[in-house]
Amino acid sequence: MFKSTDGGDNWSAIQTCTNDASVLSVAINPVTPQTVYAGTGLSPCKSTDGGLNWSELNTGLGATLFRGIAIDPRTTSTLYASTNYGVLKSTNGGASWSLVNSGLTVDPVSGVLIDPATPSTLYAGTSAGVYKSTNGGGTWSASNRGMDYAKVRSLTPDPSAPGTLYGGTDGAGVTKSTDGGGSWSAFSTGLDNLWVQALAINPARPSTVYAGTTGGVFAIQQPVLSNRVYLPVVLRGY
Repeated sequence: MFKSTDGGDNWSAIQTCTNDASVLSVAINPVTPQTVYAGTGLSPCKSTDGGLNWSELNTGLGATLFRGIAIDPRTTSTLYASTNYGVLKSTNGGASWSLVNSGLTVDPVSGVLIDPATPSTLYAGTSAGVYKSTNGGGTWSASNRGMDYAKVRSLTPDPSAPGTLYGGTDGAGVTKSTDGGGSWSAFSTGLDNLWVQALAINPARPSTVYAGTTGGVFAIQQPVLSNRVYLPVVLRGY
């Protein structure tokens, strides 16, 4: 893992709680930003001092790939993790975890998203599209209409438009839903590389969507309604 304190101009290496150098996911507590979770190829790790010191959170888990970690924005001790065994949930800040896979018939799970407006609503990205839960992971159902069962690597919500979310896929580009996952449509015009590993939306300017692909980073400015296309982004330091 690496950390920057100057907006990405400079980075320094951070050792997490395991010897596995593969950090697959990072989540920062929105209420206490010094609390950070890192998902590795062996177990989750937690820091309460901005990454200076870490503790391992693997009670009863064994070796588990933590591909993604999501923190409930209202109850920050509640966490969800996308793993090679499905979705795990913790209600005590990661001290213990339990599987919440009822109806989720596909594993592994590549990413998990918490609806920022309704935190009991969750979305899971899988090799068979998106699954949705409306009861905090208690039960899941497929939410794939229009998606053609693409493998969904990443999910992100539009903070300015409740119910709008984007999915990054393997080979099918970006897909978009405006009805809470009820239906999906392609959102990839101009995207030269359709293998999308990560998605992000600028919180200060939610109209800008970034897609991290195996061929670089692309961005789209949504206010331009005509000829809307993704354009390559030049990153500082690259």
